[in-house]
This record gives sequence, C-alpha cells and structure tokens, in this order.
Amino acid sequence: MTDKKAILVIGAGDATGGAIAQRFAREGYVACVTRRSVDKLQPLVEQIQSAGGEAHAFGSDARKEEEMVALVNKIETEIAPIEVAVFNIGANVRFGITETTARVYYKVWEMACFAGFLMGRETAKVMLPRGRGTIIFTGATASLRGRDGFAAFAGAKHGLRALAQSMARELWPKGIHVAHPVIDGAIDTEFIRTNFPDRYALKDREGIVNPARIADLYWHLHSQPRDAWTHETEVRPWLEPW
Repeated sequence: MTDKKAILVIGAGDATGGAIAQRFAREGYVACVTRRSVDKLQPLVEQIQSAGGEAHAFGSDARKEEEMVALVNKIETEIAPIEVAVFNIGANVRFGITETTARVYYKVWEMACFAGFLMGRETAKVMLPRGRGTIIFTGATASLRGRDGFAAFAGAKHGLRALAQSMARELWPKGIHVAHPVIDGAIDTEFIRTNFPDRYALKDREGIVNPARIADLYWHLHSQPRDAWTHETEVRPWLEPW
C-alpha cells in the first residue's frame, strides 16, 4: 500500500469529475470517486479498470461531516495515502431572488461551499504530516461574478473561492498545493446538450470545454514544481465572451 497514491474526487460525475479520475488513473493513481449514489459510479469504475487502472467507488453525502471524516479515514487506512483531492460538486441552480427559499439557498451553500470546507479540512489533516499533497477546488463563472437569478450559486461559489485562498495562504508554506481553477464556460455534458442545444452545437467548433482538457489542467497543476505553483487560473473556450 505504501507504494500507491490515491486521488479523491468528490463529485465524480459523467463529465469533469470522471475525466479527472481517469486522467490520474492513467498516471498510476488509485482513483477514489464519490457521489451520493454509488450505483451511478459503476460505469466510471469499469472504464478505469478496463484501461488497466484501479478505482474505488463510494456513496457518500459530502455535506455530512461524519461521512467525510469516515471516507478519508477509510481511504487512508485501507486503500492508499491521498496525494490529490479534488472538490467538484456543482449545485448550479437558477431562481429569482424572491423565489429563492431559505431551503434552496442553504442547500446550495451546503453542497458547493460547506462540503468543500469539509473535504479540504479532512484531506489537509492527512497531507500535512507528509508535507506534500494537492487540493483542488473547481471554480465556475459564478466564483467571479454573480449573475441575475444566481444569488444562491454565486454566494456559495464566492465562499468556496475565499476558502481556497485562505487554505492556500496557510498550507502552501507547509508543502500543500491548493488551487482554484475557474471553468468559465459551458462544458461538454449531458446537461448542456439537453438544456442548451444552441450552445452545445458549438462543440463542433471547439466552442465548449472538453472535460478531458480540464483533466489535463488538473494533472498539470498537480505536477507543477514548487517554485512555480499556480493558485487560480481561468479556462474558457475561444468563443466564450468575457
């Protein structure tokens, strides 16, 4: 077990999170992937295994402190040391401000911000004694600016960005690379294909982001030498207005 290294991907969906897990698995990392429904992870696990990699699926609610503590402990004691942790939960919803209930606002914050804190805290605990590791929080357009109808999502993503900044300033000097890449554009997902067909049509012109490109970026961030670490970077298609 001591020769293995694990990557933990919280929110390993069918697009970005799955692509990140596959990218690191190709580099020899044990992919530990999570969603609330473990059954939805089976295709991803099978893809990684069929390509010669190792993967483990976990059904857990990242908003629950006891579940995050148990998850990190299980991976560390039974699978491999967590070398990389990626927080990739979305929670992108749109409501007008007068239609945004307290329950919606709180749930979005729990999913997109509080859960990131729990992952960051627990993985930092196990990385610090080793003096190395990478923690990446996936940012979005809402991390930088709040659009109309996205008060809940923008508030959560702004909070996650602040968390990443504070953690970077605290942990970089201790050998832990904390990064916050901002994905500012539509990603090639089933959600975009179904709900935004005009935007999805730009795929043929490389006008939406390929999840594999994001995965390559995350591998690059993890591979950076300590004398040239990146904290925040922005990714968008060449056609994306900004």
